Amino acid sequence: MTDFYAVIGNPIEHSKSPVIHHAFAQLTHQDIQYERVLSPLDGFAETVHGLISHGFKGANVTVPFKLEAFAMANRLTERAQDAGAVNTLIFDAEGIIGDNTDGVGLVRDITQNIGVSFAGKRVLLIGAGGASEGVLHPILAAYPHLLIITNRTLDKALNMVKRVEARDEMVFVSVNAYAFDDLDGQQFDIVINATSAGLSDSQLPLPSGIFAPYALAYDMMYGRITPFMAFAHQHGATVFDGLGMLIEQAAEAFSLWRGIRPPTAPVIEMFKQQAKA
Repeated sequence: MTDFYAVIGNPIEHSKSPVIHHAFAQLTHQDIQYERVLSPLDGFAETVHGLISHGFKGANVTVPFKLEAFAMANRLTERAQDAGAVNTLIFDAEGIIGDNTDGVGLVRDITQNIGVSFAGKRVLLIGAGGASEGVLHPILAAYPHLLIITNRTLDKALNMVKRVEARDEMVFVSVNAYAFDDLDGQQFDIVINATSAGLSDSQLPLPSGIFAPYALAYDMMYGRITPFMAFAHQHGATVFDGLGMLIEQAAEAFSLWRGIRPPTAPVIEMFKQQAKA
């Protein structure tokens, strides 16, 4: 019997999730149907309950509903609690489980697909919004030597550091918050852009010497060359976008639903070939 899943968002027509999950289903011989669901901005809870009433087994959640998904889940995984947001819902007899797979998706893409370890590295995380919150703790769990959070509004970055300190996670990792102006003279091995600056083609105020030799520059956006990516390439960094993160976080959700982890390399390659066509 076919099991049904969906991705919920507004807008949603751009979502690549159906293509990704149907590819996973073919690779793992799973009988599923996965579709896009456009939810009214004021009707997310009703949309979710409608899916449950129609027998759906789970859903992914994208902009702008991740906080609402967090609020309506009656059980939250530890990583969802850490992120303060939910991007994966599991429907069972006891209600709704909320999880967040963004952070593990980012770390797996960088460590497994790109082949760069966080361990002992100097990491700069740009942005202090929901995208940064979602990846913060998985990055810390990969044991970098240093993690600096920078943001146009410094107070938001400082609040993230305070929450880390409250959990005693700084025993192994040095974590701090810097204003952009404080980055001059600093160098990092991994620089991650978790802001939406690329949507408006805005250039981040980063100093030109921010990238250490052989540095990795990673933009969580995908499908376009952002100003951050162009700047990083110009200053000698190896540059990647967030396509691999998108696919890896989807694979984590798929494994939660189906109990089997799909291979991601063929799906990443499929998208790369499509981009070349």
